[in-house]
Amino acid sequence: MSDLINDLKQAAEGDLLPWGAQMELARRHGVSVATVEEAALQSALLPARYQRNRNTLSTADQLKLFRSVVGIVGCGGLGGYVVEELARLGVGTLITIDPDVFEEHNLNRQVLATIELLGKPKAEVAATRVAAINPAVTVKTHVARFSKENGAALFHGVHVAVDALDSIATRLELASVCAQLSIPLVHGSIAGMYGQLITQLPGETTLERIYGRCRETTGVEKELGNPSFTPAIVASLQVAEAAKLLLGKGKPLSGAMLFINLLEMDIQKVTLC
Repeated sequence: MSDLINDLKQAAEGDLLPWGAQMELARRHGVSVATVEEAALQSALLPARYQRNRNTLSTADQLKLFRSVVGIVGCGGLGGYVVEELARLGVGTLITIDPDVFEEHNLNRQVLATIELLGKPKAEVAATRVAAINPAVTVKTHVARFSKENGAALFHGVHVAVDALDSIATRLELASVCAQLSIPLVHGSIAGMYGQLITQLPGETTLERIYGRCRETTGVEKELGNPSFTPAIVASLQVAEAAKLLLGKGKPLSGAMLFINLLEMDIQKVTLC
């Protein structure tokens, strides 16, 4: 490891490590680019891909993100953007969970959906996308429906969970597992030109209180549909909230709901009783 550190310092341009040098050092030392990335961050060297983060996130913050694990349940409208943004942010391990494949009606809004990928599992496509964006990020893929029965195993080691589901029943199971495992949960949902965001912290039962009496298995999304911009906006807010939780920065959206009305360009924060 000391040889790698020495080579890192020699390859750095100031305090930045170019991607080409990161790949070459991985090849030369017979390690993964993730190993090189962690060694660089530990040595206060910033992989050059993150240089536009640096006025907001310190190198220590970047290292903390690299060592973080986020579980994303649902890799469609919301989840595709969540995976994309977390990978670009530099979160080191993503767990993608989704039982579905891409269908034609996904093409209007799901950033991972392309004509060539119709019929392919969403969770696996998400992993392929991350590999093309940031190979230092590890993706653990599960083409499976999340449930109370498998949730604890799927979420082993997870620091923050992101709800990108369109099923109320599965959302309640996700909330229950997160409560059991003391994992913060960032919930997002969308319908038409509207969206909402909630953070459920360990010890809270927010989603059970909101959705527990719902008889429908799906939300109002089935009635209003979704244009391309709604999932992009709500997912970005979810990623911002997840990053805050991972870094211990700012105030989490606990005990409140953020309601987004894109028709009127109005965002309201509503306290939950």
